[in-house]
Amino acid sequence: MTTSAPDARQHAPAADRNAAPILDVLRRVLPPAGIVLEIASGTGQHAAHFAAALPSLDWQPSDADSKARASIAAWRAHAGLANLREPLDLDVRRTPWPIASADAIVCINMIHIAPWEAAEALMEGAGALLGPGGVLVLYGPYRRHGEHTAPSNAAFDEDLRTRNPAWGVRNMEAVDALAAAAGFAGEPCIAMPANNFCLVFRKR
Repeated sequence: MTTSAPDARQHAPAADRNAAPILDVLRRVLPPAGIVLEIASGTGQHAAHFAAALPSLDWQPSDADSKARASIAAWRAHAGLANLREPLDLDVRRTPWPIASADAIVCINMIHIAPWEAAEALMEGAGALLGPGGVLVLYGPYRRHGEHTAPSNAAFDEDLRTRNPAWGVRNMEAVDALAAAAGFAGEPCIAMPANNFCLVFRKR
């Protein structure tokens, strides 16, 4: 659930809760400089938080939803950061992507709230955009070996599938296989708070 502020900034409480743990991972795995494409930036809270904390990186937010892009733009205006770019209209399933190059891609809480085709398109697009050594970071809940890692994730998965049968918590191994097919090597998954994981892949 998000709420709109008068200045168009939307606010998702979950983004406040998970920003610091995700940032800890990003500090370890992102390159020291370059362009980071954030896919499905949502409210824009993460973009503003990460760009402020990582000033040597140019942060490029994006979202397929026009209301989300308005919120991202409002957070950008509020933050006033030189390294935080205007949001792009980017749907991973629509090619070509509207960006010529990037050194890393971050995608938070997308592939379970989208059809599986979006995960396939994300990996294909990331594999085409990133050069050797480029890093792709995914965050969210995952099944492991076909099983949920917590009862809360099982309930969340059921709720997602009730809202849209094409949505759902994905199997980590299936995501790993997509990444491998797109030319990425996976690093050990990173357990995160609230039964989530960060998956880190590097382009071979």
